[in-house]
Amino acid sequence: MKQLLLGNAAVARGLYEAGCRFVSAYPGTPSTEISEQAALYDEIYAEWAPNEKVAMEAAIGAAFGGARSFCAMKHVGLNVAADPLFTASYTGVNAGMLIAVADDPGMHSSQNEQDSRHYAEAAKLPMVEPADSAECLEFTKIAYEISEQFDTPVILRTCTRVAHSQSLVELSERKEPELRPFEKNPRKYVMMPGNAIGRHVVVEERQAKLLEYAETTPLNRVEMGDTSIGFITSGTAYQYLREVFPNASILKLGFVNPLPVKLIQDFAAKVDRLIVCEELDPFIENHCRAIGVKVDGGKDIFGLQGELSQSRVAQRMGLEAKPAVDFSEAVPARPPVLCPGCPHRGLFYTLHKLGVTVFGDIGCYTLGALPPLAAVDTTVCMGASISGMHGFNTVRGGESAKNTVSVTGDSTFMHSGITSLIDLVYNNGSSTAIILDNSITGMTGHQQNPTTGKTLKGTPAPAVSIERLCEAIGVKAENIRVVDPYALKELEQVVREELAKDEPSVIIARRPCALLPEVKPQPALVVDTDKCVGCKMCMKIGCPAISVNDGKCAIDPTLCVGCDLCIQMCRPGAIGKTQEV
Repeated sequence: MKQLLLGNAAVARGLYEAGCRFVSAYPGTPSTEISEQAALYDEIYAEWAPNEKVAMEAAIGAAFGGARSFCAMKHVGLNVAADPLFTASYTGVNAGMLIAVADDPGMHSSQNEQDSRHYAEAAKLPMVEPADSAECLEFTKIAYEISEQFDTPVILRTCTRVAHSQSLVELSERKEPELRPFEKNPRKYVMMPGNAIGRHVVVEERQAKLLEYAETTPLNRVEMGDTSIGFITSGTAYQYLREVFPNASILKLGFVNPLPVKLIQDFAAKVDRLIVCEELDPFIENHCRAIGVKVDGGKDIFGLQGELSQSRVAQRMGLEAKPAVDFSEAVPARPPVLCPGCPHRGLFYTLHKLGVTVFGDIGCYTLGALPPLAAVDTTVCMGASISGMHGFNTVRGGESAKNTVSVTGDSTFMHSGITSLIDLVYNNGSSTAIILDNSITGMTGHQQNPTTGKTLKGTPAPAVSIERLCEAIGVKAENIRVVDPYALKELEQVVREELAKDEPSVIIARRPCALLPEVKPQPALVVDTDKCVGCKMCMKIGCPAISVNDGKCAIDPTLCVGCDLCIQMCRPGAIGKTQEV
């Protein structure tokens, strides 16, 4: 049976058909839907882990335990999981283990544009790269065979376009291997130096065998056509090439680490001009040059930044790209904004008003950096807000801590904010950390986390108490404050009071995300235009439901959720509920 599936859903289907029993992940666009789709299969245990390192370690343990396992993350998540990744290359596996990493060329939802292929090379792990949904399913199943044949974790690399594009896939039945017995073997599984030295020898022997496999695997295929030009490519770049050059000769690499040698050399000898087309870094191109293959073009043609497309490939190759739609008319810029009723809006308005320095983190609240809120001053990576603030205040001394805060979401705090807060408290810092608890993992699409009381499968679970956790870390109970970010006066007072202290303090700004199904919107607010003086104070909270028409405030009833923030901003009293105006 054939079915139209997203690339991420196809990977999940591949997990099901391959007999995967264990899935652990931390949500990160563009990889999130793999785990969400896998959780729909009763035969697969699936969980959200607090972070990617924990997810990978759990998957390693499941593989040791004899079951086919899986973990997923976006490219920056692999940074977090790098510690177990490199050592798992030494230990190998018992049953098959697959690691999905989704790169984000073009940075649609990421803070950098790193190329995960370097991790596969550095960790000496095999990597496969599908180009469409059908290959997502097929490569997932083959990856488990590679994992068990060569006793190694295997990395499955996708990107935003493959993860979030749909194509037809052929469905099959599930084939679940028997649970393999675990045999105690410290030399293989205990990576103390003496054992690791011996396992490194095994890794290098495995690399030689994988290189032989790369020469003959059907994951790499040659498509001969016009020999005047030949391309070497992989992943989604293959799709763009095929559309622009339907008759060209192409070596499509689905097994991208280790890369073949003889296969590439033989292909190069058959074409007059050889060009490497790949997104991000010259990973394949550098390999070609290293093995003595003359490349007539690569990054000098397609560039190092951003994602490719049919039109970009055509343009860079000197062809006229004809877009299907005429975009000659200027389209107004539409920057991302916090949603109407977002609980973070009141907090960022208050922090901007107070003029404090704000160390930000990864999540919806990153949008607090944009005008008119313009509150967030730094954003580096998950969990960096608290630790970054601690370092900032430590070196600046004086009154710095009384004018600096960090902002971290509830899921991000669970991910890597806890250890940052421990660092702050343990080292006698005096900074104020604000935890924005919106009861969900928001930006990646409402995934559960350890504070929400539900698992990935929706079953009830113990909910971590942020207040009690902070107190256990060492923050005094009287310095842990819970406040509603909709209550602007109280919020401002609490922030002022905690900033004035010479001890670590935590403010928990708690209100559920406005988009959660259980959060029912209130009737839209209305404006009495006779009272409105056009002061535009209501515009300072950056709500997309509010605009100014003919010098007067206007509220879009299709967007407004009745959060009352603008009522608190309006000094003339021109904004109110329907029955009040």
